[in-house]
Amino acid sequence: QVQLVESGGGLVQAGGSLRLSCAASGRSFSLYAMGWSRQAPGKEREFVARITWNGGSTYYADSVLGRFTISKDNSKNTVYLQMNSLKPEDTAVYFCAADTRGYTSPMYNYWGHGTQVTVSS
Repeated sequence: QVQLVESGGGLVQAGGSLRLSCAASGRSFSLYAMGWSRQAPGKEREFVARITWNGGSTYYADSVLGRFTISKDNSKNTVYLQMNSLKPEDTAVYFCAADTRGYTSPMYNYWGHGTQVTVSS
């Protein structure tokens, strides 16, 4: 079993920044990729960003490209999401996810419980 613990959410004014963190822990696991998704009230969960663990390739949703940056610290099994120029439409619960199976398509087998990000106008 792998546990994912997110932190760093909160309330920020439009134009501000937040940095989310997600630490993976457990016994004897390998990470292949980690990512972030978000779910706003009344909407479906949507992809935000993804990073592969060995090569460090990154992928972003069009809505956050140029504003958000995903990064990782292999030694800490931690993924980060730096969010700049935040907009009210970025308000959502942000979920961290991990792929420990090496899926050939972007999929995850572990999810965190989520952290709330609220952007006021």
